[in-house]
Amino acid sequence: MSKSTTFKLVHFPRLVLNTARAWYAGEPFERSAIVAYYAILSLPALMIIILNVVGAFWGRDIVKGELLGQISEALGPDTAEAIKVMIIGKGNEATSVFATAVGIGTLIYGSTGVFFQVQSALDKIWEQEEDATNGVMAVIISRLKSFSFILIIGFLLLTSFILTSVLSTFGNSLQRILPDNLFEYLYIFDFLVSIGFIYVLFAAMFKFLPSATIPWQSVRVGALLTTILFLLGKYILAIYFSTMQPGSTYGAAGSIILIMLWVSYSSLILLFGAHFTRQYSNQFVKSKTELQ
Repeated sequence: MSKSTTFKLVHFPRLVLNTARAWYAGEPFERSAIVAYYAILSLPALMIIILNVVGAFWGRDIVKGELLGQISEALGPDTAEAIKVMIIGKGNEATSVFATAVGIGTLIYGSTGVFFQVQSALDKIWEQEEDATNGVMAVIISRLKSFSFILIIGFLLLTSFILTSVLSTFGNSLQRILPDNLFEYLYIFDFLVSIGFIYVLFAAMFKFLPSATIPWQSVRVGALLTTILFLLGKYILAIYFSTMQPGSTYGAAGSIILIMLWVSYSSLILLFGAHFTRQYSNQFVKSKTELQ
């Protein structure tokens, strides 16, 4: 075991500075561009799988409307419409049993592409080398691990949709029954659940995607900082997209460019959070990372 130092607030500036240096040295812009590229390729398949998983419990049309509404809020109605067209086009591809089987395999493989690239980036941060001796099996395991994250996203979305829908459906009845203060707390709770969704997703990525065993103490701290940065970045990007309209420069391809920009910026934040987790783990956590 390595000797550790108790973390104090006074350590935070130095920790962030070390993180920034490691982040910049790790070619984050190149990595985020790769993730953004694979996100475009994975997006239709990823959306269809999430729609089918969550839609099986909550109704496909309801889930699609909610997801497209969130995308419209973040990236604008034109981008949401473009994604809707992608989903419809991808969903209409299969016409026979064989085509359906091939389509399902393509969906699973395609939807995991972006998580596979994130996993590769995280392994580089934790200095984990690819296992060349295990070739095909290692790729299959990585893809299955990536696919499990799609199911996690589906479960978290379902939980969020249920809570939001209950508040929307029974809001008037609850308002009559519950005191005003308590009713307002329910909406605050709904907001906190949405933040919790993001936090759990980042924590799961930092803990399970890399090939190293990451201490939970480091994961919790790193996921918290990443969530705060992501929410702040999401707010800034929404203002930037609505005022500057960077996609308008690219005409018909503007919606695709907006998606790539959003994913690229989000990936930069994710990579910074992962580097912060590594720096925190090295300085303040006793257990060393090991290969799984």
